[in-house]
Amino acid sequence: MSDHQLRTRTTAGPAPGPRAPGPRAAAAFRAAAPALAVYAGARALGLLAYWAAASAAGKNPLGPLSGRWDSVWYQRIAENGYRYTVTLPDGSVHSDLAFFPLLPALERTISEVTPLTLGGAGLLVAWTAGLLAAWGIFAVGAQLRGRRTGVVLAALWGVYPTAFVQSMAYTETLFTALAAWALYAVLRSRWIVAGALCVLAGLTRPTAAALIAALAITAAVTLVREYREERRAGPVLRRNARMIAGVALAPLGWLAYVVFVAVREGSPFAYFDVQAQWGNNIDGGRALAAFIAGLPWPAALGLCAALGLLGWLVVLCVRQRQPLPVLVYALTIVVISLIGAGYFGSRPRLMMPAFPLLLPPAVALLRLRTTGRTAAVLAVLACASAAYGAWTLLGPGPP
Repeated sequence: MSDHQLRTRTTAGPAPGPRAPGPRAAAAFRAAAPALAVYAGARALGLLAYWAAASAAGKNPLGPLSGRWDSVWYQRIAENGYRYTVTLPDGSVHSDLAFFPLLPALERTISEVTPLTLGGAGLLVAWTAGLLAAWGIFAVGAQLRGRRTGVVLAALWGVYPTAFVQSMAYTETLFTALAAWALYAVLRSRWIVAGALCVLAGLTRPTAAALIAALAITAAVTLVREYREERRAGPVLRRNARMIAGVALAPLGWLAYVVFVAVREGSPFAYFDVQAQWGNNIDGGRALAAFIAGLPWPAALGLCAALGLLGWLVVLCVRQRQPLPVLVYALTIVVISLIGAGYFGSRPRLMMPAFPLLLPPAVALLRLRTTGRTAAVLAVLACASAAYGAWTLLGPGPP
């Protein structure tokens, strides 16, 4: 299969002709405006519900959004650099080296050039990244299934059960924005752009490995197919030079941070040792199985049903014949989230960047007879997400 044929399979239509950057950007924004409006409305509802609940409980609404759990670690890095560790009663050592540097770097930069505190800067990054992520998710959905699907896909991401994290000074929203636009760049055969976005994603979260794998596997499949057609490696490599360069660029951010931790700690596997101290090592799913086994049987059955639904979404994504980079990215995010030994309550949050899993429900919603019914379903989901977010943020445990 030629490179042109592969691009035709993985995109919704031919690339538009050359236009001036200004008008093209304006047209793209106008196309995405409905998705951004629906997404912003869903997140505003979530914040309003949380703010009302926090006020009724006599609590500071900004506290959980920017001053608790992981956000505190990021702000400490932004203020003091990597130097903080804490020893728990069980003897395990938690080091701030477990947290990647892009968010704290942005927090520090913004706080130095604006009146915002580090916490305020973190919220500004998260809320801006949320809009950029919704735009990128819309762009991917519109590329694959049309604009209406893109709007509903962005809306579903905004009403995801743990969408309240999108309003917190965490990294999931920033990572999703980078991942969505990187996937869109791959679908448009803009490999250098995709690779550069992967570098930034690799400085944001360890799950950038899923994005790197998506680019690498897609490129490998393309090269193998074209080589089988021509049996000449030279022309195939020259024709795909930009693709190869983008794939080579992609892992540099992730590798740079892993090497930084290795040099700082004097061990080539220091980063993985740090993650193991936090309980975030890969155990192949044993921790998940043990967690389910320790639950009362009604809760265990409910969790198994939820995992079954997740598996069904994966099957539907495969049946939809989603493009290879999109499918590999989503499946790898799911696998990474399920085979780790970390705190189980965080796993829905860790899977939030896997937005392609929402494409089958988006298509199903658009099959309802009227737009009003689709809007009604989204409104119900938004209210449920807002209520769950308020309850979780005011609770004792981290999301």
